[in-house]
Amino acid sequence: MSEQRTTLVYVVVALALVVLAFVFSPRKITPDAFLDQGEQFFPAFTDPNEAVSLEVVTYDSVTGSTYPFKVSFESGRWVIPSHNNYPADAQDRLAKTAAGVIDIKKDDYRTDNVADHEICGVIDPLDESATALSSRGKRVTIKGQNEKILADLIIGNKVQGRENFRFVRVPDQKRVYAVRMDVNISSNFADWIDTDLLKINQKEIDKVVLKDYSIDERTMSIDLRDNLELTLKDSTWTANNMKKSEMVDSVMIGKFLSALDNLNIVGVLPKPEGLAKILQEPSGTNSITMQDQISLQGKGFFFTRSGQLYSNEGELQVYTQKGVIYYLRFGEVVFGSGLAAGGGADDGKSKDETAENRYLFITAAFDEKKNIDDKEKEEGRLIVNEANNRFADWFYVIPAGSFENLRLGRRDLVVPKGA
Repeated sequence: MSEQRTTLVYVVVALALVVLAFVFSPRKITPDAFLDQGEQFFPAFTDPNEAVSLEVVTYDSVTGSTYPFKVSFESGRWVIPSHNNYPADAQDRLAKTAAGVIDIKKDDYRTDNVADHEICGVIDPLDESATALSSRGKRVTIKGQNEKILADLIIGNKVQGRENFRFVRVPDQKRVYAVRMDVNISSNFADWIDTDLLKINQKEIDKVVLKDYSIDERTMSIDLRDNLELTLKDSTWTANNMKKSEMVDSVMIGKFLSALDNLNIVGVLPKPEGLAKILQEPSGTNSITMQDQISLQGKGFFFTRSGQLYSNEGELQVYTQKGVIYYLRFGEVVFGSGLAAGGGADDGKSKDETAENRYLFITAAFDEKKNIDDKEKEEGRLIVNEANNRFADWFYVIPAGSFENLRLGRRDLVVPKGA
């Protein structure tokens, strides 16, 4: 009996060892948190051409304000709703951006803890219940037809030690991932528009007039300080009232023409409707209201009693070989950047002293006295009509640097020979 008991004990112990060996033997354990690692964020979104709108919302921790930027396809054209439906040149860029978002994968799981969202910088900028002023991410939403959401992400801080990686999470989800971001999701207004504002080749410019004057706002009278006319003939620039001992500085005129050719804008604001109609149909019966005149004056533009338009920072006239004349009138200072520089949300009232800009009012006309053939005249008139239709609705906002490069005077451009 004792031998049987001993044998039974051995059997029980052996079975126990087998069970323990099974329980504690090394096995591959995959927590649920890691199950989706390496997958795409939006697997149903496969065609970048499905995208018809992109919205990027950022948060300013200084002002506590959100700034939405949106580009979308509406009524048969691309526009920027966040900038008063200004025409966008967006189809290719949006498709490229959408393709980049499609390729984003859940590279590395990081946390499911809501308390970590602040450290990762993935707090939703649209979350009104959040108390943190910093650590809010950039929310990017791509939609298709009928407002169908194709992708929606919150992009947070950079991941230290990992180049091109950022923390990312999906709104309304806790989980945060470290994600390789190889796509530039821009909310810069200039990245989404046709930046060639004047559509002019500097080689076609053959005359420039810089009018330096001041306005008596009480009497609406003009004090003309100088009227500098620069004319190109036989590859040489000359100036009116220039002494024989003087010449036009070739370096400075070159920089000036380059600044014209590369004139860029940082924002736009719509003109009063009545004024826009007058500019589009100057021979019509439309007239500008007193309210519209006050709006103009607030931006530095004034109509005299004779109906002439002037600006408080003078004007620039640019003549081309095709008989087209561009009138650039420079107005008041606009402080701020992004929407504050002319997105329309706050009419440029944000006083960010680090970003100074200027209002710019542009019109075009055809020089009927230009000595060119009939075909060139027809082409010139078409350019003028197209330009005025393009300029009529908008006040442009240009950076201070562009303003300074264009508002030159006689002392800047006319120098002693041999200097």
